Amino acid sequence: MLWYASLIMLIETPISQDPENIRNRGVQEAKDAMVQYITSLKLTEKQYAELGENLAKWTSRIDLARSRGVHDLAKEAEMEVERITLKYTELEQEITALKAHIETLRQQLPALAAQERTIDPDLLEQELLIVTGHLPGEQAEAERALHSMEKDTAATAALKALKAKMNLG
Repeated sequence: MLWYASLIMLIETPISQDPENIRNRGVQEAKDAMVQYITSLKLTEKQYAELGENLAKWTSRIDLARSRGVHDLAKEAEMEVERITLKYTELEQEITALKAHIETLRQQLPALAAQERTIDPDLLEQELLIVTGHLPGEQAEAERALHSMEKDTAATAALKALKAKMNLG
């Protein structure tokens, strides 16, 4: 029974995320919200089932009181049925809303997961340079040197082509 009380305390704490605005949250926060909604849904469904049983019991009491001619008891039972029916309807609407929230979260989770950047390519590049024995700044210098060599090679090739043309002409 203690676990049930602690679970109810967990459920009675307000759910911090509106499922419509979960796009600003992280994946873990969205999953936590979904767990809260699902737990709340299960408890609400349990209350809904218990109220259904209670409603059937009071309806049968109305029939019993009427069959025995005790109309004042039948009237009290009818008032109890009205109260239970009102609560039953509220729980039904709450269940519908919770299911809608859960479905909204379920649809948004894949997009949230895709938005999260799990690997930083710059950090990975730096780590690879360190592992291969280079310093991160050395790569930029090596790229500049390679680029200048490519320019020199292109210029040399153009010069050779020009000399070849001049000797032919």
